[in-house]
Amino acid sequence: MCSGEKCTVDNEMTVVKCPTCAKPVEWSEKSPYRPFCSKRCQLIDLGEWADEEKRIPSKEDISDSDIWGETHH
Repeated sequence: MCSGEKCTVDNEMTVVKCPTCAKPVEWSEKSPYRPFCSKRCQLIDLGEWADEEKRIPSKEDISDSDIWGETHH
């Protein structure tokens, strides 16, 4: 049975889609990079965050705000 990004097989194993390439990933110790299928997909995702291609939605744009300046700690 599948619900969104997760699927349950045999009432025991949960399978999710890799956020980068959409390959199925078993949610267990067998998948050390979960929810990613591989280190490569994990690093691609990290790079997208670092390049600000991804961000957490916010009502206010604080990226250029004074609260992020070096004079405030």
